[in-house]
Amino acid sequence: MWKIYIIRMTIKERLEAIRSLMQREGIQAFITPSTDPHAGEYVPERWKSRRWISGFTGSAGTAVVTLDKAALWTDSRYFIQATEQLAGTGFALMKEKIEGTPSITEWLGSALPQGSVVAVDAWVNTTADVESLENELKTYGLTLRTDLDPYAEIWTDRPAIPQSKAFIQGVEFAGESAASKIARIREKIGQHAIVVPSLEEVAWTLNLRGDDVAYTPFILGYVLITPTEALLYICKEKVTPEVEAYLKGEGVSIRAYNDIITDLQHLNLPVWVQPEKTNYAVYSAIQHPIRKDSPVEQMLIFKNDVEINGFRNAMEKDGVAMVKWIKWTLENVPKGGQTELSLSKKLEEFRAEQPLFKGISFESIMGYAHHGAIVHYDPTPETDIPVLPEGLLLIDSGGQYLDGTTDITRTIPLGPLTWEMRRDYTLVLKGWIRLGSAVFPKGTCGTQLDVLAREAMWKYGINYLHGTGHGVGQFMSVHEAIDLHQFRMQWRPTPLLPGMTITDEPGIYIEGSHGVRHEDTMLVVEATEGITFGPYYTFEHLTLCPILTSPILVEMLTEEERQWFNSYQQTVYDRLAPHLDEEHQAWLKEATQPV
Repeated sequence: MWKIYIIRMTIKERLEAIRSLMQREGIQAFITPSTDPHAGEYVPERWKSRRWISGFTGSAGTAVVTLDKAALWTDSRYFIQATEQLAGTGFALMKEKIEGTPSITEWLGSALPQGSVVAVDAWVNTTADVESLENELKTYGLTLRTDLDPYAEIWTDRPAIPQSKAFIQGVEFAGESAASKIARIREKIGQHAIVVPSLEEVAWTLNLRGDDVAYTPFILGYVLITPTEALLYICKEKVTPEVEAYLKGEGVSIRAYNDIITDLQHLNLPVWVQPEKTNYAVYSAIQHPIRKDSPVEQMLIFKNDVEINGFRNAMEKDGVAMVKWIKWTLENVPKGGQTELSLSKKLEEFRAEQPLFKGISFESIMGYAHHGAIVHYDPTPETDIPVLPEGLLLIDSGGQYLDGTTDITRTIPLGPLTWEMRRDYTLVLKGWIRLGSAVFPKGTCGTQLDVLAREAMWKYGINYLHGTGHGVGQFMSVHEAIDLHQFRMQWRPTPLLPGMTITDEPGIYIEGSHGVRHEDTMLVVEATEGITFGPYYTFEHLTLCPILTSPILVEMLTEEERQWFNSYQQTVYDRLAPHLDEEHQAWLKEATQPV
């Protein structure tokens, strides 16, 4: 399925190269995470070192190389993919959160003699991770070194730092000027300074976007705000005269990207810094650090009225594209000749027809049949398979529009289905409805609601290991503020409050057979004051796209679930029909008939 033969030879050579460097440097292990200097989820090609050394292409994972062993840790989304991609490479797969899987430090403790040196690159590891790793290694008699980047030497054709031009996200889309946001940040920090390393927070603070990161309109840079200055550290080649004039008007000065270290070393002010988001190299340059959560992240998760209206507009456009694609797919798959990649390309074409479209928000997950059971499966020319008029097709995709970011999953029935497929389709639908229709009191967090998405399938002995929902940015990252508001079994204490966006995406994955997931992006809104302990909140479903009804085992739905679902489907028709021609209106009318 994957590029196994090519990877085997290449990875062997790369392991030999890094081990040779390790021997020269006197280190016994090197740890390579999936991040960049800004702790990003999606990273520029230059920092995809973990993929380069291991051959594993999933978005999350950590590679560890010793002088005679290699292992890669990743989560349940990638178990199937990693098993196939790592075969024959010399890397052992470590399945995170599965009983019996050692942690990285436990594994190193058993593999290395006391006194051994473990190394990481301070630029691509957060302060929190470095400190935790150092403390854990000490319990095994191991020491940590942070000043080594082996890829600067052994990755001979390593991509350069991206040099795309920055561009302005106008206040007509952002709803608030950069100067206003900086003033609000200064109110939070008082007479202190704050360093902003997160590209998400840089983009939001300055209303500035770029093309440095695939699928996400970020520009590489740091922001430093003091009581009297606001500084953007950026490669100056990225700054056009228009952007330079704009930033000056917002009270922002431009500094060279690499000047961040020198400036911090000479800044005689207490500096707010979040260890979980700041790389160890930047943190180590601060004279007087104050360890605090970023107030910027807490601000950006609340969408203002302009952003909310932008989301609604973006979802209507995305819904139109999805309706056209679903209809086209159902009509053309039976004719033959369609594959996972051809369907992905067609969906992007429909999105590109929409106003203000700027690209897809992540690589489309287009999993047909057994590929649907690979939670984050991205088809490649090597894995692409024909799509036939039978079984299920899982499509998780999204678009970037100037007025909003979309993230939607639908599971498409293409022909005859087994009873198990229909059962799983319905169980996921029940969980999606129960969570998406919840009403809850102020103070409730996503962890407290997560069970609503899982309870029906638990009764059948079925579960999934990924989170059920995450924040979504406004023309930013499709995974917004990933450490804050979420639906997941693991504890996330951030309460859900009006103005937050969050997804609802339960799923069932049967290896070797099929996958089912339904997903909408939602907005937290006020519901009612309530009789006691109010106010109460609920969700507005921003996503507008029908869920096809032919697989549903209607007898498994409660009357309340059925009525809510029919109401949602009617809303989809009412909102999208005015933007469709008569042919697509007729199709959508039929697709949204009550069950």
